[in-house]
Amino acid sequence: MIFPEPVISIAVKPKDKGGSEKMGVAIGKMIAEDPSFRVETDEDSGETILKGMGELHLDIKVDILKRTYGVELDVGQPQVAYRETITLPIEDSYTHKKQSGGSGQFGKIDYRIKPGEPGTGYVFSSSVVGGNVPKEFFPAIEKGFKGMMAEGPLAAYPVLDVEVELYDGGFHAVDSSAVAFEIAAKGAFRQSMPKAGPQIIEPIMKVDVYTPEDHVGDVIGDLNRRRGMIKDQEAGVTGVRIKADVPLSEMFGYIGHLRTMTSGRGQFSMEFSHYMPCPQNVSTEVIAAAKELREAK
Repeated sequence: MIFPEPVISIAVKPKDKGGSEKMGVAIGKMIAEDPSFRVETDEDSGETILKGMGELHLDIKVDILKRTYGVELDVGQPQVAYRETITLPIEDSYTHKKQSGGSGQFGKIDYRIKPGEPGTGYVFSSSVVGGNVPKEFFPAIEKGFKGMMAEGPLAAYPVLDVEVELYDGGFHAVDSSAVAFEIAAKGAFRQSMPKAGPQIIEPIMKVDVYTPEDHVGDVIGDLNRRRGMIKDQEAGVTGVRIKADVPLSEMFGYIGHLRTMTSGRGQFSMEFSHYMPCPQNVSTEVIAAAKELREAK
């Protein structure tokens, strides 16, 4: 089974030195039990980054670390896993050429980059005919582009749903190598992605809210203010279920707000649905925050 990529993360750090070892053991067990839970280390800050499918998912993991394993933690603010994609097809060419002393490096690629279907990730293809780029270099070109998809041109978030087609190029009998073509692909990415209409996309959550009937208007109004799209309402014997698509960034702290609105009787669940383009004002904030973070590091 393929588990979806996490859409939210928090940074944690043990408060005492002995906590790191305990946390490492605990996290190992938690990952084995829950494949949708991911963990990585921030090399710059030394913090451990917990990644999951929603705020509640990570709240539970932090609670387990504290209560079950006795690890006291400093916990950071939750961060949304934004992504980047492109909106325009582009046809371009890039030549990597380097001469130093003995043998040089040469690789020329002519390529098209275009938006892919949602959910397809990164797709590479080749339509080269006539041997202008020998087939043995195709994997290096594919690898070069793929390696660059980890950081987009706007805010260095991973890039999704992009198709790259190699359609022509050139090589040198002596100076061409897999390394030269891999470098050419990386240079091509840096050259072309900013010209392909890059945009920030955000995770949209499928939200299912239960509320007593007398609070339906309040709940729907609140979801609309959170940029939610109401999909369905189902009246039941004891209340109403409201289904909506809502950006994850607007759902932080929702459970407390819902309980206040419904005098403690409201409940909700949510799961990841899909990625959608951010509104311009949100994109601007995301890009500025990413730049600030990079400069701080």
